[in-house]
Amino acid sequence: MSARLLARREELKALSESARDSRKPVELDQSKVGRLSRMDAMQDQAMAQESERRRAGELQRIEAALARLKAGEYGYCVRCDEEIAPARLNLDPAVATCINCAGGGQR
Repeated sequence: MSARLLARREELKALSESARDSRKPVELDQSKVGRLSRMDAMQDQAMAQESERRRAGELQRIEAALARLKAGEYGYCVRCDEEIAPARLNLDPAVATCINCAGGGQR
């Protein structure tokens, strides 16, 4: 699992770096860009910023999973300490909770 987590972490970092320019502020120079084009550019910028926010969240989950792996706690629910189903971990190696706790079953 650690290889998958590390590979995904590197993939997310590369995606973040390649999308850096699309998150920059949109120029206000009306002589270069018309109103509609500027609105499109602002929408593209907002979508790029949201994508970056999601990537950052996934990176945090991956870092937490790697820390659990290092501590010998990987594969166990952070809420109830029960083992997380291998199929669930296979689907998302960064998952931190069992299916019961993820659905709000236990507190």
